[in-house]
Amino acid sequence: MRNALRVFALLVLTALICVGTVSRDATAAGAESAPESQIRALIEMQADAWNRGDIDTFMTAYWKSDETAFVSASGMTPGWQAVLDRYHKNYPDRAAMGHLAFSNLEIHLLCADAAFAIGQFQLQRENDKPAGIFTLDFKKFPEGWRIVVDHTTAFPATAH
Repeated sequence: MRNALRVFALLVLTALICVGTVSRDATAAGAESAPESQIRALIEMQADAWNRGDIDTFMTAYWKSDETAFVSASGMTPGWQAVLDRYHKNYPDRAAMGHLAFSNLEIHLLCADAAFAIGQFQLQRENDKPAGIFTLDFKKFPEGWRIVVDHTTAFPATAH
């Protein structure tokens, strides 16, 4: 519970810092900004790495910190290393990983160094097709945009 409160406090603080700091060039209406393009490219890199069976490269999109969190129906996994370990445990081989696709991706810039993305995921595997929705909270660091909180919810399994 304490870690959940820390993550919540981090998100609230980021939102408060960002209020009123985002401006958009009217001539760029309809076009993605550079931060949005960078975040989209990072998410696409994750899908490519996943589909190669490369969880370690997939995880480079996450902030390598004890403050990073993965939240799902099964609870919260705090810390980058714990998130990496969770992925390796739950997806031990290419068959378990399947083919990952993202859809309905929306990226929302909160300020110059904070954003969030929402979207859907689907895994195509031999015996099933797990799918669900996600929210990714991003922060910009000197090395680029990184996921600080990943909240993923799988849809209930459907009978085939």
